Amino acid sequence: MIDTAEASRLHAADGAGSRVEGMRDMEPEERRRAAVRAAGLDASVEAVLAGDALPLAVANGMIENVIGTFELPLGVATNFIVNGREHLVPMAVEEPSVVAAASYMAKIARSGGGFTATCTTPIMRAQVQVLGLTDPRGARARILAHRDELVEMANSRDTVLVGLGGGCKDIEVHVFDDTPIGAMVVMHLLVDVRDAMGANTVNTMAELLAPRIEAITGGKVRLRILSNLADRRLVTASVRVPAEALSTKTLDGADVARGIVEACALAIVDPYRAATHNKGIMNGIDPVVVATGNDWRAIEAGAHAYAARSGRYTSLTHWEIDGIGALVGTLEMPMALGIVGGATRTHPAAQAALKLMRVDSAQQLAEITAAVGLAQNMAALRALATEGIQRGHMTLHARNIAITAGATGADIDRVAKAIVAAGDVSVARAKRVLEGT
Repeated sequence: MIDTAEASRLHAADGAGSRVEGMRDMEPEERRRAAVRAAGLDASVEAVLAGDALPLAVANGMIENVIGTFELPLGVATNFIVNGREHLVPMAVEEPSVVAAASYMAKIARSGGGFTATCTTPIMRAQVQVLGLTDPRGARARILAHRDELVEMANSRDTVLVGLGGGCKDIEVHVFDDTPIGAMVVMHLLVDVRDAMGANTVNTMAELLAPRIEAITGGKVRLRILSNLADRRLVTASVRVPAEALSTKTLDGADVARGIVEACALAIVDPYRAATHNKGIMNGIDPVVVATGNDWRAIEAGAHAYAARSGRYTSLTHWEIDGIGALVGTLEMPMALGIVGGATRTHPAAQAALKLMRVDSAQQLAEITAAVGLAQNMAALRALATEGIQRGHMTLHARNIAITAGATGADIDRVAKAIVAAGDVSVARAKRVLEGT
């Protein structure tokens, strides 16, 4: 764990920071200018982040039947230190409290030096399903006997990736005896995709090998597709927070830490709680994935599959109290993100988001994203262990209620504060406040 002094030294050395004082009180233009200045970027990036970044001509080339574009609010989470480096984190999300909660927990985490994260080699899997076999284990042995040939053949399609140190590294072969259609063999290609998400790369390799697999096994290849359970591409994030940093006006920090651990314990043993618990983690992760042009559906699928890998759905995080009373949290999950290819290279706002984060590799992006997920989980558990989740959420949701009631401009904050103070965050109350009745 890097302490606060060391983090500050590194911050000064790289000339950027994630602490932006008074951001919540700024107007959007001021926030954007402050974030861009803190990240050391120029006015061209600021203009892209302002919105209307995706020209219709570009959108028309990205998906089918384009009729326009659809925008989400783009916020920036502040205060993040990950592996000793300061990061502003763009988040595209519609839900109130998410950005504020992540930023506040990152601020608390600074007292322990911020977040530490590691990422494994970016290995993705492609599956090749073989049917119609009378000797599935014999077929498995024949495939394994041709391992070197198959790896070389897969790599022949992407010499650029191989030149970067990536490419197909190995194969696995699995036999399934008891399926609704009889025995099947499934070969896995294990491919280092470097800074790409990797779907197109591994799918292309699987397609290329299909005829050769049929020749080797005597069977019929059906599916040739990647797996979104990227369990060889794992990210682990951790944080250590001194108990005193968790103190509130009415609660001792040690009590808050114990409440967080106890709240997590229910998610570890009960899938009904784990589903909501993990959704809270993804509240932090998905907005970063969306903002950087990555595939949030793939990340969601991998996360929930990994949470159920033991046969019982459970928590993706664990919270503990160490020997001197500090709160320690860890998150481990698959994280197949890319900074090259796909929307990360075609969407101008995604490119600007990556610049704002100051990301150098797909692995670093995964580490920062996991840290945000861990911060979001800490925020939710802290709220549950103290005043309850709804109080803070409804306070931030009050602005949406005010807008729904017809408030504009300065009236939005005026009405929101009034309905929160009255303890009645409803459209009806907002309308009465707006009308002065």
